[in-house]
Amino acid sequence: MKILVLGAGNIGSVVALDLSREHEVTVVDSRDITLSGESITMKKMDVSNADKLREMMRAHHVTVNTLPGRFGLYIIKNAISASSELVDVSFMPENPLRLDANKSTVVVDAGFAPGLSNVLLGKIYEELGTLKDAIIRVGGLPVKPEPPLYYTATWSPEDLLEEYTRPARVIRNGKIVAVEPLEEINRVDIEGMTFEEFPSDGLRTLLYTIKAENMEERTLRWPGHLQVMKTLKSLGFLDEKNRECTLNALLPLMKKAEDFSIMEVWGTSDKGEMRFIMEDHASEFTSMSRVTGFTAAIITRILLAGELRVGIVPPEELAYETRTFNTLISELTARGVRISKSQA
Repeated sequence: MKILVLGAGNIGSVVALDLSREHEVTVVDSRDITLSGESITMKKMDVSNADKLREMMRAHHVTVNTLPGRFGLYIIKNAISASSELVDVSFMPENPLRLDANKSTVVVDAGFAPGLSNVLLGKIYEELGTLKDAIIRVGGLPVKPEPPLYYTATWSPEDLLEEYTRPARVIRNGKIVAVEPLEEINRVDIEGMTFEEFPSDGLRTLLYTIKAENMEERTLRWPGHLQVMKTLKSLGFLDEKNRECTLNALLPLMKKAEDFSIMEVWGTSDKGEMRFIMEDHASEFTSMSRVTGFTAAIITRILLAGELRVGIVPPEELAYETRTFNTLISELTARGVRISKSQA
């Protein structure tokens, strides 16, 4: 089958290379980039040309969007207009469930977190029912953090800054509330490692599809990083008008380094308690591009197999069908992503 991948960055490259083992893949990017692969065709294109974008979408069986979040809503709307299948991993601020897709399947938030995190919490919800408390803790981090930032940029830099500035929507006492992300910094121990965590806006569709008294996503960082970002935010360096300048200053300090990804998804109800732990390390690709790109590629295969309904599909729905859930977990495991489950 023919697959269109939007974006040839770290994540788009993993998606394209993984899917090209079985399918013809066309990758479009605004830059001149080359990906090696017998079944990969590269095209330079500006996706802001909506007519050209829809034409490309119609010429392929499915499109995978790996562009930054500011393109997310635009890409989804064009896929719906073109009646084209779409798998989207963008960290966009809008609620995709408000959109109406009645002629195609559009899987939203189909990456790591949101994405795999939704699937794992969806499985907990399926087994435990209405949740008392639910927490997703997730981080993509350097194995050896170095000052002054103790961090390496493993995904879209502009979306990274968005994590620190976009109000985080969480559920507390049964109601959706928005909290300022860097105003609630705590320490937490996971798998023998000590991190700092802050609330982030990654629940997305889970806010509307899962019943819980309390539910949050919290992003993990090594100690020291968040205080630097909080200071920069208070000084206005993270304001939208200053972000380009800030990124130019920060990116050289976020030196490329071996990274790993870790996620804890935990939930409790009257029926008991369940916990998933996921851990992954860099190989030929960064870990963040692995866990995001592999998840998107596997979900694309699931879509092509006809296992998903027509319409806007939140990733947690993949947990409600045992075969679909098992396919995703087993395929990730086969690629070296470690996922364990415990229950009480």
